[in-house]
Amino acid sequence: MQPIGTALWPEGVRSTVALAFDVDGPTGNAMLDGSIWRNPSFFTLGSYGPWRAGYLLDLLAEYRIPTTFFVPGWVLQTWPAQIKAIVDRGHEIGYHGYQHEAFWQLTRERQQAVMATSLALFRKHLGLTPTGFRTPSGDWGDDTIEVLLDSGVTWSSSMRGDDRPYFIEHAASGRSLVEIPGRWELDDYASLAYQRNPDFPAGLDRIAPYDTTFDNWRREFDGSHRDGLCMTTLFHPKVSGKPGRLLLLERLLQHMRAAEGVWFATCGEVATWWREQHATAEHSA
Repeated sequence: MQPIGTALWPEGVRSTVALAFDVDGPTGNAMLDGSIWRNPSFFTLGSYGPWRAGYLLDLLAEYRIPTTFFVPGWVLQTWPAQIKAIVDRGHEIGYHGYQHEAFWQLTRERQQAVMATSLALFRKHLGLTPTGFRTPSGDWGDDTIEVLLDSGVTWSSSMRGDDRPYFIEHAASGRSLVEIPGRWELDDYASLAYQRNPDFPAGLDRIAPYDTTFDNWRREFDGSHRDGLCMTTLFHPKVSGKPGRLLLLERLLQHMRAAEGVWFATCGEVATWWREQHATAEHSA
């Protein structure tokens, strides 16, 4: 891995921002165990994201920021027009499971089936084959990297191992993924996901003040930009895509746009650059 301080980015670029959203909708544990169908409020809370994503797309267009959206296959199947609008506005789409499954809990065969089902849906509704993947649960099993590589995936934004991209190698075949790591500090759930039951975290406010949230995100960007790193978000339209929170996000975009030498890129663009420019570091990652 190249040390901090070397030229990691295109000429004139100091740091990179790869803005990313997970369009989870109502998928996840409640859907996987069936409890969502016994509590309609869970479904409507989740469906806000894909149904009203246009708010977010308008903001991104105003600030001319290309973005990566990770979409579970079930969400695409249920809201094809809304997800197609993301592609039509020039953004990138990546894999995110079918119903937001925890890949580390799945057999190799089940992981393969989830990837195959998702690919068929992306081709049917969007006419595209994604090359990127974000694991729904923030971790994966021993078989996952091979399943992803065999599915045509070339990059991931799933792990937490650095502030720069790095290579994850499949030792048996010599193939690799470019990993574009995120961090929980830049997950909007940590600050803004309102919880009725259970009251989590216990004893604390259920959402953070917006000024505090903005200050946290601003400081994360400032540190990343100062050190010439790559900042990736784990935002969700159903959490931060609501009108009041879009004002919060707009403040962040304004702050980042005001900095000199920021490369705003999709995760796929970052991965392509990294592989082309830093392949010599691949086997030392």
